[in-house]
Amino acid sequence: MAAEQKAKLEQQLWNIANTLRGKMDADDFRDYILGFIFYKYLSTKMDLYANDILKPDGLTFQEIEGHKQEADFMEAVKDAALDKLGFFLKPSELFSELAKRGNAGGKNNFILGDLAKVLTNIEQSTMGSESEEDFGNLFADLDLTSHKLGKSEADKNELIVKVLVHLEEIDFDLENTESDILGDAYEYLIGQFASGAGKKAGEFYTPQQVSSVLAQLVTVGKDKLKSVYDPTCGSGSLLLRVAKEVKDVSAFYGQEMNPSTYNLCRMNMIMHDVHYKRFDIKNEDTLERPQHIDQRFEAIVANPPFSAQWSASPLFMSDDRFSAYGKLAPSSKADFAFVQHMVHHLDDNGTMAVVLPHGVLFRGGAEGHIREYLIKDKNYLDAVIGLPANIFYGTSIPTCILVLKKKRLDAKNVLFIDGSQHFEKVKTQNMLRLDDISKIITTYEDYASPFGGGSRGRIGEIVTKYAYIATLEEIAENDYNLNIPRYVDTFEEENSVDLASITIELRELAELEKTTDSTIEGFCKELGIETPF
Repeated sequence: MAAEQKAKLEQQLWNIANTLRGKMDADDFRDYILGFIFYKYLSTKMDLYANDILKPDGLTFQEIEGHKQEADFMEAVKDAALDKLGFFLKPSELFSELAKRGNAGGKNNFILGDLAKVLTNIEQSTMGSESEEDFGNLFADLDLTSHKLGKSEADKNELIVKVLVHLEEIDFDLENTESDILGDAYEYLIGQFASGAGKKAGEFYTPQQVSSVLAQLVTVGKDKLKSVYDPTCGSGSLLLRVAKEVKDVSAFYGQEMNPSTYNLCRMNMIMHDVHYKRFDIKNEDTLERPQHIDQRFEAIVANPPFSAQWSASPLFMSDDRFSAYGKLAPSSKADFAFVQHMVHHLDDNGTMAVVLPHGVLFRGGAEGHIREYLIKDKNYLDAVIGLPANIFYGTSIPTCILVLKKKRLDAKNVLFIDGSQHFEKVKTQNMLRLDDISKIITTYEDYASPFGGGSRGRIGEIVTKYAYIATLEEIAENDYNLNIPRYVDTFEEENSVDLASITIELRELAELEKTTDSTIEGFCKELGIETPF
C-alpha cells in the first residue's frame, strides 16, 4: 500500500511540475516547484503542531486570529514552534489560505504580493533564534517577479495560482509519522530533474544506486552513527541515504558551494524530518574555505566534481589537511585534494567512501605521490571498487570508489572489486541493479567484517574474476598503481579448437553439397530447364 501511495504522490507532483515545463528551463522550474512543495510542507507542519498544542485550550490554529487573546496565543505558539519546528507561520500565512484566496470564487485573484511577503516572513521569523542560519535566504531562488513566470503580472499570478491550487489538492499525509512518503517523493523529483539536467546534474545529485553503495559501505557493522559528513553535499541525497542504512544518525554535516543547491539541501533535510538542530550545512567552497575544520566524523561520503580545478595555492602546504603529504594535488585535478580533506575529517573509528574518476588509480606526479603516502605511510586504503562507465548524469567516464579507514581490520591487504561489467542498460544510461549492489556490499562485508572470510579464505572462492585481495607488497611492486586489471584477473580463456574434428565436418559438408547438387540437377532435367550452377 505504501508503495502505491508513494508512486501516486510522485506522479501527482511530477504532473504539477510539468505545469511549469515549457515556461522556463529545467533549473528554474525545479527551483519553483520544489520551493512551493516545501512551503506547503512547512505550512502543514505548522498547522498540525499548532492545533496539537492548542487542543487543551479548545481552540484550533485558525481560530486564534481575531480571538480576544490573539496576541498571547500567537506569542505562545510562536515560541513553541521556533523551538520545535525552527520557524513560524501565522494562520493567514498558511499555504492553504494563499491557495484559497488565489482561487476564491473560481477567479484568478492576485496573491503574488502576499505570497512574496509570506516567504520572507518565514525566513524572518527565525531571526535571533537557533534556527536562523538553517532558514536564512531559503526561498532566495523563488523570484516571483521574474519574467520567466510570464510577461505581465497577471500572467505570473495565473501560473502561480494554478500551481498552488493543484498542490493544495494533494494530501501530504504528514500525520502519519511512520511514513516518509513525501520525503521520498521529493527525492524522486530531484532525481527526475537531474536526469534531464545533463552535465549540471552532477552539481546536485548522485544517482540513487551509487548513493546506496556508498551508504552501505560506510555503515558495515554499524546500526548507529554519531555523525555523517559530505564535503560536497549537493542536494543532501547522499547524507540522507546513509540515514536509511542505520537506526539512527545523531548529526548530519555538509558543505556546498552552489547557493541554489545549498538551499535545496536544507529544504531536503527538513522535508525528511531531520530536525534543524541535527544538521549543519554550510555554503562555501570546501577546499578553499572549509567550515568544519576542527571536527571529526564517523562516516564520510562524497561524490566530488570529477577532476575539478582548484587553486592549489602554496599556502596550503601549511594547512593540516595537506601538509603531511609533502605535495598538493595539481590545480587542474582536485580529486586527491578532496580525498586528503576527507581523511583529515575522518574519526579514528570511521569509514569514508568517495566516488572518483578512474584516473586517480594510476595517474603519476603529485597524485602518485599522495596515493603512495596514503597506502605506504598511513595504510588507510581499505578497498578499491570499479564501477561501470556511464552511470552518472552528464558524463560517461568509468568511475571507482575508494574506501579508507584509519584503523583497518585487515591491515596487510587491500580489497579490489571489479564491478565494471555488472549493470543494466536503461535507455542511454547504465544502472547498477539490486543484485549488482548486493554483490559489491557482500564481498566487502566478507573482507571487512571480523566474522566474514576476509583474507582468511572465502573471497577467492566466491568471487573469482570479480574480486582480489592484494597484499601491500604486491601494491608496492606495482609502484602503487591501483589500476584494477592489475589485480583482478577477468581474462576468459577461449575454448581450444579441435582441428581434426573440423576437418571431418568440412568433408561431410562437401559430400552433402554434392548430393544436394545432384538432386537439384535431376529436378531441372525433369522440368526441362537449365541448372543454376
